[in-house]
Amino acid sequence: MRIAIASDHAAYELKVLLADWLRGEGHEVADLGTDGPDSVDYPDYGYRLAEAIASGSAERGVALCGSGIGISISVNRNPACRCALVSEPLSAKLAREHNDANVVAMGARLTGIDMAKACITAFLATDFAGDRHVRRVEKLSKPPFNLAQLETSR
Repeated sequence: MRIAIASDHAAYELKVLLADWLRGEGHEVADLGTDGPDSVDYPDYGYRLAEAIASGSAERGVALCGSGIGISISVNRNPACRCALVSEPLSAKLAREHNDANVVAMGARLTGIDMAKACITAFLATDFAGDRHVRRVEKLSKPPFNLAQLETSR
């Protein structure tokens, strides 16, 4: 699988370890930076990752920063991306299965290497369930400008 990975300075070391591990697992990995521990702005790297997903140059993405929150917000600014912040394998699995997430985000200050690997393994191994979830996922990329368009029934 073609996987893009990006991080800010706080997650640089975790990114390097995960990129090497993913390559060892047989994936094609595009490391989109950062390239060292010097302070950088996480949105810049989230936007790079989002563009790789949107352009089709990567099938899946791994976004990393100190908490995972900031970079996930920046990735999700691109309507082609569905980035899920996860901290354990079940949420990574459900993000793929129910939300067709194409990017997973984690926080290097909160998630160790073994847990990060377990999350990525679950994320990459899970297919989108489709069916009732399709309509909902389509709405994620096309939010209504008129809230009256929202479905009000359960």
